[in-house]
Amino acid sequence: MEPRITGFDYRRVTVADGVELNAAVGGTGSPIVLLHGFPQTHLMWRHVAADLAADHTVICPDLRGYGDSDKPADPDGTTYAKRTMAADVVALARALGHDRFALAGHDRGALVAIRAGLDHPDAVTHLASLDVLPTLDMWEVLHGVSAAVGFHLYLMAQPPGLPETLIGAAPDAFFGHFLDLWARDPEAIPADVRAAYLRASREAVPSIVADYRASAGIDVAHDTADRDAGNRLRMPVAVLQQDWGAALGYDAAAVWRAWAPDLRHSTVTCGHFMAEEAPAEVVKALRGLLAA
Repeated sequence: MEPRITGFDYRRVTVADGVELNAAVGGTGSPIVLLHGFPQTHLMWRHVAADLAADHTVICPDLRGYGDSDKPADPDGTTYAKRTMAADVVALARALGHDRFALAGHDRGALVAIRAGLDHPDAVTHLASLDVLPTLDMWEVLHGVSAAVGFHLYLMAQPPGLPETLIGAAPDAFFGHFLDLWARDPEAIPADVRAAYLRASREAVPSIVADYRASAGIDVAHDTADRDAGNRLRMPVAVLQQDWGAALGYDAAAVWRAWAPDLRHSTVTCGHFMAEEAPAEVVKALRGLLAA
């Protein structure tokens, strides 16, 4: 039996025509939705969710295209737009009885959370982003040989066919590479959780690629339109990023401040998977944000 978040109920919730999300729900109190990153599932929040559930209703879905959620085909390049995935999240919360909720995301989930905050400001009360830049800024800071760290972004941005074939030929090697490379503490992802991540990713190659491809196309267009229009995140925002020091090469807080006037920016000394490697620090930051 695959691991689950202890004490949480699991539900399948319809969020769009023909699309159901798998979601773990636990706790009572004001709601917060936690969105996972790549190459993970909702399980990445297992420590943080258990703590927050003491006084919050915590909702941890698998994003569309990931985990045990539905993986619709992407005939026109919009199925995995962050705008579409953000609408899923709002529909999920409403289906569970919450018109307003706090929202936190890591990596890919953070990109969905940012879009939800921009598109649905009346629904998202507080927003947290873990270890990612907004899509438009991410592409702008990648350049030269330093961009090699993001090779997967360029691979999955290619037209349908080649990325799916290459990744599908050795999915465990591909997805396992990131689990190994990005974790400063390998023991933070135990064997059963790692196996669950690999299984889920192995079964979702086309939809994961479609998610990334959208971030090189339609997501950039949506972000550009918002930046040009002066659309900003109106709610309190907390950003946690790895402590790269001078190696970062840019002022991450300044990048974020352009999108989020009410910003709390901090660094965390751990690997990319901070909700698993430094859950106490993540919980502290989220509780601080929720008190704003």
